Amino acid sequence: QVQYTCEPEELPSGEVRPRCFPIPRIFRICPDRPAVEITKLIKIDLKTGEIEMPDESSSLLPKGKHWRDIRRYNPEAKAGSSD
Repeated sequence: QVQYTCEPEELPSGEVRPRCFPIPRIFRICPDRPAVEITKLIKIDLKTGEIEMPDESSSLLPKGKHWRDIRRYNPEAKAGSSD
């Protein structure tokens, strides 16, 4: 997956336009487990695209949850309310 970060760039004509740069995001996707972003844990060779994951990466990964297991926190809900 690729996201972009953009910043305004002023052209010689005085016109301002966005200039965007890609931000690659790498996810570990295993069967029957939630996807976990590993972008900050890996080393990427920008010339070859080769990715190196450290051996201890499994212990460094945050614990992921399936979307069905996510519960939204609602500070306005009253304790004991069924809403």
